[in-house]
Parts: sequence; C-alpha cells; structure tokens
Amino acid sequence: MKAILVLEDGTIFEGESIGQAGQALGEVVFDTAMVGYQQALTDPSLRGQILTLTYPLIGNYGTNDEDYESPRCQVAGLVVKELCEVPSNFRCEESLDEFLKRHGVVAISGVDTRALTRRLRTAGVMMGAISTDETREQALARIKASPAYSEIDLVQQVSTQTPYEWEPGQKPGTAQARIAFEDRLRIVALDYGMRASILRNLYELGCRPIVMPCKASAEDVLEEKPDGVVLSPGPGDPSRLGYAMDTVRGLLGKVPIFGICLGNHMLTHALGGRTFKLKFGHRGGNHPVRDLTTGRVRITSQNHGYAADPATLEGSGATVSQINLNDETVEGLEAPGLRAFSIQYHAEASPGPLDSKGIFKQFVERIREPERWSEIVPEVY
Repeated sequence: MKAILVLEDGTIFEGESIGQAGQALGEVVFDTAMVGYQQALTDPSLRGQILTLTYPLIGNYGTNDEDYESPRCQVAGLVVKELCEVPSNFRCEESLDEFLKRHGVVAISGVDTRALTRRLRTAGVMMGAISTDETREQALARIKASPAYSEIDLVQQVSTQTPYEWEPGQKPGTAQARIAFEDRLRIVALDYGMRASILRNLYELGCRPIVMPCKASAEDVLEEKPDGVVLSPGPGDPSRLGYAMDTVRGLLGKVPIFGICLGNHMLTHALGGRTFKLKFGHRGGNHPVRDLTTGRVRITSQNHGYAADPATLEGSGATVSQINLNDETVEGLEAPGLRAFSIQYHAEASPGPLDSKGIFKQFVERIREPERWSEIVPEVY
C-alpha cells in the first residue's frame, strides 16, 4: 500500500505503508542512533512526534517484551528508509512491522531519509503528516488545521495519574533483592514522561522509586518523606509546564534533586531561568558532552528539542557544569547550595552508550554523604 509523508512547508515524500494504515500527525524529527528503535518508539519524550530514523536499515533484530521504556508506543508515527522483513536475533519475539501494527502506529518506509534529514536540518523541525488515504493537499490542510507541537501539554498525556511504588519482577537472592527494604532510599520520581530504565537504575543502587504524577505539588512530594527527588524526562515545550515549575521551586533546598532532560528544564525554570527551542534538536546516541569541572568528555544518548539559556541564570546561584561540544548548549546544571543538579542527556541510556551511567551513583552518594555537594567547583553564572 502506498503512503505519503507531507511536511508543513509542502514538501512531500512517497513510500510504502508499514504498521497500521491510516493517518498520523506530529512534529517530524530525526534520530541518528543505529540501534535502540524499540526503546525510542516507547519513549514518552517522543509523544506527539513523527520519528525519522536515519540509519538505513531498521528492524533487523525485531522486537521483544523486555525493551520497553513505557507500556506502549508513544510516537505519533515512524519514517524509515528500509524495513527489515526477516529479523534475526535470539531475543526477537516479533517483527517491527508486527509490533507497529499491534500498537496502532502509522508508519512509512522507502523514504529518502537522508534528504528528509537534510531538509529538517536546513529548515528546522516542523509539523508533518503520514497518510495512506489522503492527497498532498488534504494532508497539508490537516496539518494547518491542527495545533503546533509547542501548543500542546503533552506531559499530561504520558504521566501517571496515580502514585505507585516501582519494583522490578526480580528473583529472590539477587544482589538488589538482598538490600533490606528499610535500608533503601525513598526516591520520589516526578513523572513527566518516565522511562523504565531510570527506575531500574535507581532500584539497582538501593533505592525505592515512588513515581508521582506530573501535577503533584511540593506538599504532596514532601508527605512521602523522600530522601531525594528525580525529575524525569518528558515531551513538549517546557515553558508550558507552570505547575511543574511551581512544584520544583517548592522543593528546592528542602530535599536533594536530580533532573534528567526535561527535568533539567524544570530546574532551569524553577531557578528563574528560561529555555529556548533548538532548530532541530539533539536525538541520537553519539552526542559529545564535556564536564567543565573535570574536562572529561562523555558520549551520550540524547532526545530533546529545547535547551536552557545560560544567560538567564545569572544571579541564580546555579552553575553550568556541562556543555554540548557540537553546539555548546547547556548539558548540565549544578546548584550545590540547594542540593540540586541536572543533566540534559540520558544517563540511563538503553541500549547505550553507558559513559554517564555513574551519574545515578553520584546522586545516591550525595544523598548518603551530603558533604559531597561541596565538591562541585564549576564556573558560576
């Protein structure tokens, strides 16, 4: 079955329908990672977006029941160059096409993803539509009649509605299970688009992750008597999330805070700073980040379309601790006087790289040994 991808500037790409037939609408973005497509498809940070995968062959190792970052597919649609129809991997349980159909994802293959990526890099990300039953003009009209990505509060679409305590399906006798229940740190994870791998990392380090809704107040969080708070990644324009900023602002100085991706943006706004939209964002598994305190460079996994404006943090007491070596945007903040820090990339990256996984351990060590907060000495804005 034929399918088309239409961008809001009128550009059209033709291809073959994969996944579910029908219509999809969202902000068209691209990701340069070579592997990890199942994790990307189920990442809540991609809610409301049509994901273009730049690697030319997708689906060669199939999908399985273990590599989910959330219970369902989150993307609005998928664009690939070539779909592998005969996957081969010992963990494979179904093909990517079967996976997309089961989750109702409208997708297209046979697209010149290099040309599409060059278009998005030149003009910037934009709204688009995939369709198996519309003309270019009909799809373009649908795009123009729909709200832009930045106009929607997508966090409320992906956040849990009720608090819950996360625990993996784990066999007794493992190293993690032997940690006494009462000895585990109580960590409240505010769910702006929680990834399962974040909770898994916390649990493995001896924490009890308690996931709370995005609209939980500071008072709600403090009632849980947490040892620390994690601000999760998530989708959409951070400037729309006034309720989340208020919560973080009410927690500053009262409990240790660790923000990831959108959590970095929430900390920025809570400190009085602002964020701005990147032209085409950072999405992929090969983004170099320099730690300004040590000079160390990490290769990181990233998935975001906004960045913190360092100039707006002047006088806040916060410090820019890490920068992106490609465009020098902010990749980390430190506010040791408030016992808060954040990163823009994904330390929990699945399937990798794993350069920054130790940051979870750093958070836990700072909770258990508060004097470690004073070890941070980056340049102050």
